[in-house]
Amino acid sequence: MPDGFAMPAPGHEIRRRSHEVSWHVSAVRVPRDEAGHAGLVHGLRELRARILYDGGRRPDFRAADGSHIDDQDLDYGAWHFVARRTPDGPALGYVRLSPPEINAQFQTRAYLGDEGFERLLTAAGVEAGAAYEPSRLVVEHRARKLGLGAHLSAVAIGAARHLGAELMMVTSGTADGQDQFLGRLGFHAVPGTRRYVERYTEDVVVLVHRTDDGAGEYADLAVQMRSHFPEFTTETLAPPIPAAVDHGAAPAGLRTAQRPDRQVWQPVVLEPVHAADHATLAALLESDAVREVHDTIENQVHELIRCREPGRRFDRAELAAKVDEQLAGTEIWAYGSWVWYPWSGRLVHVLPREEFRLVRTDRNREKIQRPQQRRLLDCRIGIVGLSVGNSAAITLALQGVGGAFRLADFDALSLSNMNRLRAGVHQLEVGKAVICARQLFEIDPYLDVEIIPAGLTADTMDQFFDGGGSPIDLLVEECDTPFVKIAAREHARALGIPVVMDCNDRGMLDIERFDLEPDRPLLHGRVGDLRAADLAGLTDQGKVELLLRMVDAERISPALAAALPEIGRTLCSWPQLASDVALGGALVTEAARRILLAEPCESGRFYIDLEALIAPEHNTALRTSV
Repeated sequence: MPDGFAMPAPGHEIRRRSHEVSWHVSAVRVPRDEAGHAGLVHGLRELRARILYDGGRRPDFRAADGSHIDDQDLDYGAWHFVARRTPDGPALGYVRLSPPEINAQFQTRAYLGDEGFERLLTAAGVEAGAAYEPSRLVVEHRARKLGLGAHLSAVAIGAARHLGAELMMVTSGTADGQDQFLGRLGFHAVPGTRRYVERYTEDVVVLVHRTDDGAGEYADLAVQMRSHFPEFTTETLAPPIPAAVDHGAAPAGLRTAQRPDRQVWQPVVLEPVHAADHATLAALLESDAVREVHDTIENQVHELIRCREPGRRFDRAELAAKVDEQLAGTEIWAYGSWVWYPWSGRLVHVLPREEFRLVRTDRNREKIQRPQQRRLLDCRIGIVGLSVGNSAAITLALQGVGGAFRLADFDALSLSNMNRLRAGVHQLEVGKAVICARQLFEIDPYLDVEIIPAGLTADTMDQFFDGGGSPIDLLVEECDTPFVKIAAREHARALGIPVVMDCNDRGMLDIERFDLEPDRPLLHGRVGDLRAADLAGLTDQGKVELLLRMVDAERISPALAAALPEIGRTLCSWPQLASDVALGGALVTEAARRILLAEPCESGRFYIDLEALIAPEHNTALRTSV
């Protein structure tokens, strides 16, 4: 066998489903004698140690000369699994599987001592020859959160089962939640084994797994890996960091292509019956600015006619006569408005404003009658926070609840927002207020929309609430900054403006009718007499604690409660789902409709918890008599 780390690995590629990452896994067993494998083992140790060093978090894995060290006798006689994205790509993950023949070197034995190790086997009722130990599961930072850790763990479990394992034991760190992760694979902590280990700078615990019990959430994957194990094996492994590949120079077009304008958000509405607009439309069409022309005005006019007389069936001649009557001598190309959306280059032909809205909201009737619809379109709604607030804004606009919107958010769209914010990848790094304004105008180009891209601050508060003489009628508050939450409510209460907030957890809806209750305590009294001015210098922990007071910490969902201590450790921020955000948009819109139409809608906190409501006790089908 060659003494090196340079031969390409045949390995085996596994793609579980079309939407999942495929990993190329290679496996090699290093014999117990060290002859001829120094280069291979050195490369594996360097890979592991560099990842475990983690930028200095575990300093014991780096030598004084800057090299990374993880020398363990356990490497000889063990199976080594390396995962890559492509057969000749860099190593991105690794796990070791030690068979019972070398259990004298097991990390579990070293951790528990010989007596403790034997007691563990006795308690499990397993012979030493049926116990295997996975260890040193490491994944490069750039490949984390892609399922590679689960994939390699399933590989180790599947291989162990193929080799005859009845029990698997492992020493696991806890700082990154690795013990919890292994729990999802069917491992269980051994009571009394958790303690701090200086080398790893964290608590370590022993976990065990009976192979007959299946691999928990990854049982199917482990079964698949068991059947593929023989295909992983090879005589050696490709180097963890292959030679650089020359991909050539970037295509010139990537540097010279036109960059989008991330600031523009207002459409241009042109009525060609006016000479100035006619000239502007002609010039626009002669330019390169228009990429698409959408003209469906004839069908829109037909739909308008049918909306006015829904019970009548028109033959072709009657419909043509009605169209002529509607146009009243105007050529159809010049009827209504041409709307140019500069961010997309689209030029769209639509009905005149009143006719457009009559048709667009026609299916609201009987739930919202036309006089009510007109009243709602006369209202101005302010929305703060346009991640969760985006759903509310879109739903409000779709339903015609509000004809004017004032939007405030300082942030830009990031990729991690796209699990809940309806936007496309081409809008990354575009301001959330800009994105929302564009979306509203694409629903109704006749809306009155203003944006405050600096967000709601002490400097923009008056502008947001009053707008130079155009005050908002309702505030939708969806931000996660305590100062803004308190300050916005202080202003709303002083001005008699009702506030609606969705919490996107358990369907929590907050309504504060400051228009009817000018002395009502903020957030139903849950923050006492706290004022925005008192929040200067509030620490991050203090902000979290205050937010929990605002939303009733004892009533949040179990999933969110479990996530809170993981924020900053295994989670970047609060978990939020698109389904919860979409529900919140519906709840906010329903509350806004009732408030703006002066229908019954009292102050309070309400829960529309789908997990609780979609349950057997609420299943009306079960009560239907046969």
